[in-house]
Amino acid sequence: METSNPAGQKPQWLRKKVSLNNENIAAVKDLLVDLNLNTVCQSAKCPNIFECFSKKTATFMLLGDKCTRNCAFCGVDSLKPLPPDKNEPVNIAKAVKELSLQYIVLTSVTRDDIEDGGALQFAETVKKIKKEMPGAIVECLIPDFKGTTDNLKVLLDANPDVVNHNVETVKSNYKRIRSGASYKRSLGLLKSSKKLRPDIITKSGFMLGLGESIKEIKELLSDLSASKVDIVTIGQYLRPSTKNYPVIKYYNPDEFSHVEEIAKGFAFKYVVSGTFVRSSYQASAAYKAITAGNIK
Repeated sequence: METSNPAGQKPQWLRKKVSLNNENIAAVKDLLVDLNLNTVCQSAKCPNIFECFSKKTATFMLLGDKCTRNCAFCGVDSLKPLPPDKNEPVNIAKAVKELSLQYIVLTSVTRDDIEDGGALQFAETVKKIKKEMPGAIVECLIPDFKGTTDNLKVLLDANPDVVNHNVETVKSNYKRIRSGASYKRSLGLLKSSKKLRPDIITKSGFMLGLGESIKEIKELLSDLSASKVDIVTIGQYLRPSTKNYPVIKYYNPDEFSHVEEIAKGFAFKYVVSGTFVRSSYQASAAYKAITAGNIK
């Protein structure tokens, strides 16, 4: 499994075909510019960006587009960030209303330069969205907030519907792939979230293609299950640029199905595994599956 599709020329299954609504793409881009907002779709060079924009959806990225860490897999710039924009929560709520979104994903760069790691900005944005769009579902894809429980509580007190924190890769890859991050800290954050607020759905995701073994994948799934994670997303690592870590292996669709079956053997409530699966891609589907269709 680990060597059947070694990296080289991109295989045919990486060619993504979608039907696009160009008017919607332009409308979303214009709105983001008008309100001075960032999306992870653009900053992280997501392969699903045009599909999502054409459906008038996006994952809003808080706290600017400059990260204080420099993970080898990530396409987000690692430079000194600007101070938090106090108008950002209000502007995101405006965008949500303008786009008539019922399921919103919020994420952010990592801000180790801020005392709370950005937790308050997340909390304020959740509150503004809930006030502007009662009944909307808000998922927060968060950094590790420096591993501090008090910072996590700030977010949880704002009552997000889903708390998502990606482990990104197997434990052995952390030193070379996730500098500044901690496997133990990430698992602890997920476990603490469920312990403090068992009513809030927890979620995590990771990439394949960074040199992991099947044994390590199983160990990671076991650790996520032990951390009481509800939803797991598994996708293919795609190198954002030649400056980033190279792809070690392209998994084919059958291999992704095999990994999904392995994951379903654990106590997760929802698992999705596939080439173009990303943590926030079609996120509402997982929420609907768990909550028995409480949203449209």
